[in-house]
Amino acid sequence: MSSATMRIALGLEYAGEPFRGWQTQPGGGGAQDVLEAALAQVAAERVGCVAAGRTDAGVHATAQVVHFDTAATRPLTAWVRGVNAHLPRPIAVQWAAPVAADFHARFAATARHYSYLLVNAPVRPAILAGKVGWHHRALDADAMAAALACLVGTHDFSSFRAAECQARSAVRTLAVASLRRNGDTLRFDFSANAFLHHMIRNIVGASVAVGSGRRPVAWMAELLAARDRTQGAATFMPDGLYLTGADYDARWGLPPTRRELALPLPR
Repeated sequence: MSSATMRIALGLEYAGEPFRGWQTQPGGGGAQDVLEAALAQVAAERVGCVAAGRTDAGVHATAQVVHFDTAATRPLTAWVRGVNAHLPRPIAVQWAAPVAADFHARFAATARHYSYLLVNAPVRPAILAGKVGWHHRALDADAMAAALACLVGTHDFSSFRAAECQARSAVRTLAVASLRRNGDTLRFDFSANAFLHHMIRNIVGASVAVGSGRRPVAWMAELLAARDRTQGAATFMPDGLYLTGADYDARWGLPPTRRELALPLPR
């Protein structure tokens, strides 16, 4: 980065349904594509950005963090309201902050946080279609929570990674894997240093197998120890998955980089 170039960090919120995931796609379609196009309109130059986490198609974010470099001198409001004026409705910049040249949205993050909302009801949701997962048979939330407990800690999560996952190692440290129920809605919360491709959706799928009685609680630990994706449950739908933030050292001087999920759920 040249001395005339500034590095800017942004906080983003987006609904995942219209996008083919975060990452830029051939021919467009990624959330990154529309953000970079909007940034280019404000900066009057081509802009590339890097995100804290690469969300899959259909996955949402309440607090995605990105950074970009630019030679354009603009007030911070231009990187928020000005960029938003060029973005489609399902994505919006929430804040902008100048950062040091060595800040990196991905590599400087010390933890990442996700939530998954699952509606457990006989009939599929309509108003929240695309915003929540759904399972029609009754689920035992207590059994699911007990099964999740064995995943907390540092483990090889090979049984929960996608076949196309490109991570060199499947070892991750999962600090939080919790579940709570409110009426017909189950909310999963996960925090880790990093996640593997489809890791959360595969964990949710395995949890549903336990909650529906198709597998015992002890099966989750057996699956973890097996380190074999073929023994796991099907990858669960992306609809209810939300990136809720990433953690950064205070020295970067960022605004809050986590936003807990606060989605009204009709009863």
